[in-house]
Amino acid sequence: MRLIRRWIEGPWVPPQVGRAPYLWVASLAFFGWKYLYVDAYALEFVLLALTLILFVPVYFGSFWYTGREAAPFIAVSFALGVAWSPFNFGASTFFIFSAAMCSRLGQPRLAYACLAAILVSATALAMALKLPFSFLIPTLATGAPVGIASIMDAQVRNSRKQLLLKQEEVEHMARIAERERISRDMHDLLGHSLSLITLKAELAGRLLDRDPAACRGEIKDIEASARHALAEVRSAVSGYRETGFTHELERARAALSAAGVTLHADAPSLAMPATAENVLALALREAVTNILRHAGATHCEVSLGMQGGLIVFRISDNGKAAQAGAVVEGNGLRGMQERVAQLGGWLGMQFEQGMSLELRLPMERAAQGGKP
Repeated sequence: MRLIRRWIEGPWVPPQVGRAPYLWVASLAFFGWKYLYVDAYALEFVLLALTLILFVPVYFGSFWYTGREAAPFIAVSFALGVAWSPFNFGASTFFIFSAAMCSRLGQPRLAYACLAAILVSATALAMALKLPFSFLIPTLATGAPVGIASIMDAQVRNSRKQLLLKQEEVEHMARIAERERISRDMHDLLGHSLSLITLKAELAGRLLDRDPAACRGEIKDIEASARHALAEVRSAVSGYRETGFTHELERARAALSAAGVTLHADAPSLAMPATAENVLALALREAVTNILRHAGATHCEVSLGMQGGLIVFRISDNGKAAQAGAVVEGNGLRGMQERVAQLGGWLGMQFEQGMSLELRLPMERAAQGGKP
């Protein structure tokens, strides 16, 4: 039913195979070559017409099926060749078509085996019936190269299809990676900024009645923080954001000071790759955000230096988040670990008197952008 519906509605062949199959069907004219110089009975003409009516749908239908489903089409074409061989040397056309259809079987070994079986069977038939060379030569001389070319073309098409699928898979994985990157960046950007805004809003509420001037100052800081967060979000979405470590350290100092946490920093300016500086800046931001949210600390220490070709960054506080069980592996810490791993680095945390975080990045690997 599917074949009949396709024959009525069209198209007769898949679009990817082009229009060449419509031209190949014209080779059936060779089947009628005999009747240019030999008279035939009316019954033979009727059988000829019925054969063409049967074969043409089979031929076009074979383009839509692969694997085992293509075998019946090959069998019908081969059977028509066998049936007409004693009466019409042009029956070799059906063997040639069946040889071309072998490419639909999918597996190259199976296709070549089927092609060999068709050619050997046609040769044996010609020898058994003592058919003229006008039958055997076209069958072998045309059927073999046509069949081989069709199988090779099918392999090329299949390879191209697999390549397109691989490309789609790579694009899909790239989209997933980009979404994860955006997710991490949004968490780092908005998590820190919103924590700072919340903290300053609470402070402004407490100062509203006691010190209106200080309250106005905090409100201005809230506005500035919100504008800065908005600018960073826009920059991150555009894909051009690179956060400097020194700039981030100053922002951390301001945020901690607003929460009553003193910051001692031993972080001399280092010449480092932009990728490493961006990872360090985001790690500092995430650590400070956790201190503001969970630690209840009053003092924080930050250090940055070089040790044996490694960029070493440490941050610690005297809070009680670890004892209270407030530190859990959330999106921020997980994103930090993923960034460090991409550059071939190491990230560790300790909980003694407060929380201590240490990050090590190999300078050479960071300079290559994480490529091994």
